[in-house]
Amino acid sequence: MNAAEKFDANARAALRLLGPDPDNWVPDRPGIDHNVVIVGGGQTGAAFAFALRRAGVGKVTVIDAAADEASAGVWLNRARMNKLRTPKTLVGPELGVSALSFQAWFEARFGAAEYDAIDRIERTRWAEYLAWYRHFLEIPVRYGVRLARIEPAGSFFRLRLVDASGQEHVETARKVILSNGVAGNGAPFIPAVLSEHLPASAYAHTSSAIDFAALRGKAVAVIGGAASAFDAAGTALEAGARDVHLFVRRSALPAIPVTRARAYPGAYDNYPHLPDAFRWRQALRFRRAGSTAPVDAVKRVTEHPNFHLHLGASWDHAGVEGGRIAARVGEETFQFDFAIAGTGYYVDPVVRPELSALSRDILLWRDRYVPGEGERDDYLGAHPYLGAGHEYLEKTPGAAPYLANLHVYNPAGFVSFGLPVGDVPSMKRDIPAVVSRISRDLFIADLEQHEQRMTGDVPPDFSPELYSASVWKGERADVA
Repeated sequence: MNAAEKFDANARAALRLLGPDPDNWVPDRPGIDHNVVIVGGGQTGAAFAFALRRAGVGKVTVIDAAADEASAGVWLNRARMNKLRTPKTLVGPELGVSALSFQAWFEARFGAAEYDAIDRIERTRWAEYLAWYRHFLEIPVRYGVRLARIEPAGSFFRLRLVDASGQEHVETARKVILSNGVAGNGAPFIPAVLSEHLPASAYAHTSSAIDFAALRGKAVAVIGGAASAFDAAGTALEAGARDVHLFVRRSALPAIPVTRARAYPGAYDNYPHLPDAFRWRQALRFRRAGSTAPVDAVKRVTEHPNFHLHLGASWDHAGVEGGRIAARVGEETFQFDFAIAGTGYYVDPVVRPELSALSRDILLWRDRYVPGEGERDDYLGAHPYLGAGHEYLEKTPGAAPYLANLHVYNPAGFVSFGLPVGDVPSMKRDIPAVVSRISRDLFIADLEQHEQRMTGDVPPDFSPELYSASVWKGERADVA
């Protein structure tokens, strides 16, 4: 038995010591296909499936629009960093079962000394670990299934699903978890200077599949100053781009990771319960400080002599001249063969086709909270104002009670929860919170049936004959 096989055996033993998975306690309802549908089979989708299984919630299905496991998720596709941006010590999808942790998995294969030597987790190693996690826990993911539309139907949802062949069919569910990635409540943000003045073939957003090999020998522009922009620039340089110019609006790169100031248990555990004004100010502080690229992401590009950084540089105009991009930036004009927008995402449920039947009923932060003087921010105001179980809330009380059965587990939860929800830092606190709320809601919704079950007849473990001979009958006359 090699080290990996021994590790798997130990992990199975750890699960055995937890006890068997509870039976599904949720009563069946006529016409309901699923108690919970998890949209997205990535790291959090798999973790939710495991957590719900351990909570005794059955009839759970995981769907993913990707054609297969190899093309699913970001880690081997659209993610381009060399290492994860978060500390290696954070609790991830193991959810308290140490034998399922990345550290345990890694040390079994490469040794404790090798783990001690790494500062952060390599992206490809993380992808290997997640694949092991899914297969080891036997989490079934239905690939090639896209959620096209969620339609409220009283106490449940009708989900219009499209399969890989383009055929649409309907399945029903009582609960839905939107574990659908960074654009799950909006879309990639592409500056108008690109989208309105250049053909689609001339640019791409970092969320897209980019053929970097085709950029060999080409002049490439990258717009944006956060980590994804630097990752794209680094990938282009390593693919042999002739020149890469990165344009940042700010006069200096954001270098202060302000969220680190609240990375301690008190702030982390209690953040969802803080007053609105407090949470708003924290989100605004992050917005104004900017998203900080890791040091190694910056070094990755600056070590190339053909990398050029432009600070305080916004594109004023772009067009096509002689088959190339002509960009005017201040007093200078540049020519490029391709442009990459590392400009992040915007949040707006209205643009999500699957939410089209209910998006206008969703309570947003701008509906709930009025910032003080100088604290307004339209981007933050567009985020959904989520409940404690990451559920949508109604803009008008009583108008859309079904929203409580839609749980948001993507970065749209940032203002409400203080973290980019869906990333590793959010797992320890927020996955249990969502599962707890789902369990509570399903139980209370069927309370009458549960009361009948809990007050029903229970057969005795034994009859009076087991102890009748030992019952005291008073002092016996023949006892001296």
